[in-house]
Amino acid sequence: QVQLVESGGGLVQAGGSLRLSCAASGRTFSGYAMGWFRQAPGKGREFVAAINWSASRTYYPDSVKGRFTISRDSDKNTVYLQMNNLEAEGTDVYYCAPAPTPVQLQTCPTSWGEGTQATAAS
Repeated sequence: QVQLVESGGGLVQAGGSLRLSCAASGRTFSGYAMGWFRQAPGKGREFVAAINWSASRTYYPDSVKGRFTISRDSDKNTVYLQMNNLEAEGTDVYYCAPAPTPVQLQTCPTSWGEGTQATAAS
């Protein structure tokens, strides 16, 4: 059974930083793209970052480009999201997800974790 466990969320002041982790178990995702999404209360999930299987390419929407950095450690079956200069947008739940390619990740991820909550307070 595949399990994705996100961690690292918390409360920070606007402008602060958080580093999220997503540990996968049950199977290896070394040949998959991995990504992060966020969801605000009452809204849909928003794509925020993706990394290809070899970690040679990363993808970000304009809303987070220059502030967020995705990375992965295939030996540990773990993907990370470094978030800097967080904006005071309230509380979001961050989810990680795998998919065969970065394009498929943005439209139909294979599975989801339970999420980790992050709040940037003004």
